[in-house]
Amino acid sequence: MAEDQEMERILTLPLRDAFKMPRSKRAPYAVRLLKRLVGHHMKSDNIWLEPPVSEYIWQRGIGKPPRKIRVRAVKFEDGLVEVSLPEE
Repeated sequence: MAEDQEMERILTLPLRDAFKMPRSKRAPYAVRLLKRLVGHHMKSDNIWLEPPVSEYIWQRGIGKPPRKIRVRAVKFEDGLVEVSLPEE
């Protein structure tokens, strides 16, 4: 990447694997799963979720996270990936 350039992608990621977990562990696992999937797509292990993304996952409680989520991922020069909800 050139200097002062960042890579940005809009991703739709499946969180259905969270439903393999017991009901009391689904939302925390969905957050970890989201970080892992973004890490695979953006080729980085330094992932930062903005609070609205976490709130969206936890919106219906610990047992019923969304089946999929659409996010905006921006990778900066230092390898940090910032994950936010897309502006619609």
